[in-house]
Amino acid sequence: MNVNDFDYELPEELIAQDPIEDRSASRLLVLDKNTGEIRHKVFREITEELRPGDCLVINNTKVIPARLYGVREGTGASIEVLLLKRRENDVWETLVKPGKKCKIGTRIVFGEGTLKGEVTGIVDEGNRLIHFEYEGIFEEVLDRLGEMPLPPYITHKLQDKNRYQTVYAKYDGSAAAPTAGLHFTKELLEQIRAMGIEIAEVTLHVGLGTFRPVKAETVEEHHMHSEFYIVDEKAAGIINRTKKNGGRVICVGTTSCRTVESAAEPDGTVPAKSGWTEIFIYPGYKFKVLDALITNFHLPKSTLIMLVSALAGREHVLNAYREAVKERYRFFSFGDAMFIE
Repeated sequence: MNVNDFDYELPEELIAQDPIEDRSASRLLVLDKNTGEIRHKVFREITEELRPGDCLVINNTKVIPARLYGVREGTGASIEVLLLKRRENDVWETLVKPGKKCKIGTRIVFGEGTLKGEVTGIVDEGNRLIHFEYEGIFEEVLDRLGEMPLPPYITHKLQDKNRYQTVYAKYDGSAAAPTAGLHFTKELLEQIRAMGIEIAEVTLHVGLGTFRPVKAETVEEHHMHSEFYIVDEKAAGIINRTKKNGGRVICVGTTSCRTVESAAEPDGTVPAKSGWTEIFIYPGYKFKVLDALITNFHLPKSTLIMLVSALAGREHVLNAYREAVKERYRFFSFGDAMFIE
């Protein structure tokens, strides 16, 4: 399968640069995965698409302010560091710019010395291991010095850090937001619960794969980065009960989808478990758990547009994207949403 089969034309002005004021006022394109039929709504009208007995699976990961700007000790040269994955205690796997200048032993100073780091190793694809030194609690230091790691296609400065978090974010660990969840407000979630729809919370800490383009020519050659996930007893119970009773498991975002599909047994039951996943979902994949998906519009030729194509078919998805472009939907992280049912 050629990666170019998942390309589409997107005018640059349709890339959303800022979140809209009311999260739930985003637009919603509803796509029937079997017929390809398209309907246009507002996101808060998602309640009209849900049924008592369904369950929503949400990813409660929290984005850390993972982008740090520092200077190289001795030379004062500017260095940008993106925290990707905590390896152990104060050692993190990072993406460093410019990487070539950061050899093992390089020391970097952040915030006039509040935080210091030393490159202690070089791992896959040139990522650097950095050992950090600081006083106090690392998360508090990071909160003062770090910036939200917005994707490179967003060029505007984010005014409010919380707008790149879901309202249900709990557990620190992501280098990017699970963006489909950004459309929910607490009020909308309460309304959904009141309809007799259970909400299962899982955790997947979103890593570098979100930023990394597919460089292989064929889909099958691409290798996903591993990400840590947790499905606890409560979430597993809700998902399995929903399936048993004939309800639909509706994942909010590709990260929730990848979590439940990673955890699932061959018969579609979901045990409580945690671990690392490198699951790559593309056309031909048979979903074991997911019935429907709430998701944003994804980059051309990305692993995420391949995932939604596995669910609804490449032709239906690309046709929906063409329709969204024609109707001037807003794309990517701060953009509008799709419901694939």
